[in-house]
Amino acid sequence: MADDGVGEADVSPQSQAPSALGSRKRWRVSPGSTAPAAGKILAIFVVSRIVTTALMLGFAARQQPNAWTGARPSYLDFARIWDGHWYFIIALGGYPTELQLDDGGHVGESAWAFMPAYPALVRSLMALGDLDFPVVSVAVSVGFALATAFMFYRLMRLMLPESAAMFSVVLYCFAPLSPILQVSYAESMHAFLLTTALYLLVKREYWMLLPIVAVMSLTRPSGLAFALALGLHVLHRWFTRERDPFARREVVASVVAGLFAVLCGFAWLLVAAAVTGSPTAYTDTELAWRAPYIGYQELVPLTPWILGANFWLPGGAGVVVLVVVVAGFTAFMFTPWVKRLGTDLRFWVASYVLYLLAVFFPQSSVFRLLMPIFPLWGALAQPSSAIYRIALVLACVAGQWGWIHIAWWVDGYDWTPP
Repeated sequence: MADDGVGEADVSPQSQAPSALGSRKRWRVSPGSTAPAAGKILAIFVVSRIVTTALMLGFAARQQPNAWTGARPSYLDFARIWDGHWYFIIALGGYPTELQLDDGGHVGESAWAFMPAYPALVRSLMALGDLDFPVVSVAVSVGFALATAFMFYRLMRLMLPESAAMFSVVLYCFAPLSPILQVSYAESMHAFLLTTALYLLVKREYWMLLPIVAVMSLTRPSGLAFALALGLHVLHRWFTRERDPFARREVVASVVAGLFAVLCGFAWLLVAAAVTGSPTAYTDTELAWRAPYIGYQELVPLTPWILGANFWLPGGAGVVVLVVVVAGFTAFMFTPWVKRLGTDLRFWVASYVLYLLAVFFPQSSVFRLLMPIFPLWGALAQPSSAIYRIALVLACVAGQWGWIHIAWWVDGYDWTPP
């Protein structure tokens, strides 16, 4: 992809946040390149949505009657199935005050597994415009997806030159999971808030993080992971303060932001407990979704992936695969391409992946739950070969088809929810 007229002469190294890159140079967009970049990002986003919409409509045309729609549903009906229906229930009726129990006395699936920020926003806009849920929910998702594209470019531009930063946006827009950006799910809203939070973290705007983290933590489960990333950021700044001064006001602000993120990480659990009267209302509800796979079990941190490995590949083979995957991902995190993204983004990715390893039972939803590590697209965007970039985009589009086929499209016997 062309540099849009922005070459080495148009960018200048910065050192405004050394902890993000250590001793590496930092880049910023020159004032004259902002408008052309915005036009490019908008064009990329529109083209990507045309491609994804065509794929979704192709599957909708072949969709048979299911629990949410009739045969051959419209796009909007097709876009609000699966968890979209839970958000529809919350937007219209809120949350139950009592937890439903099955015949065995176990807490069943309920709205408490879903955070309130997205359905609350959708409900507010529905009331303002007298519009239906499918229209508003999809519009909100697409709007936040576009906003994320612009914000992601700004984030990547702090670390990467123009061409790589722009291609990072291409990969975000065409990613295999990008259909989730235009359905009735909270992922787009969370992606925007997360990208903004990471941008503020890299820029060390700690006080500005507070409202973003608060809303983000009530959009998708991420508060505790972000708190860990903030804690690692504070420790890193403290131990490198001789070469990168860590002023007392920054120490206070960053520590407060970290503690606030911890509180936000537990906020929804406390709300669910207060409303239902059950201290474990949220976690029990979440555990109901894994019961069809391994039955009802207590949540023991860092064990779900071992349980999942043994479920999917019994006899120890699953554990071996798990160890290989974790080791491979760890090695990838130390490659030069990932290191160029800076310390703070690596802290976030590591913290979020550790969070998933601690609490999530692996099944087909793992692809969607891995979306918050999308800053890693910046690592894959760095090679400048045109053949490489075209091949990667084509692979992403093929991945979209595969994900819709496996996870979104309902083919009757479905054990692969998105």
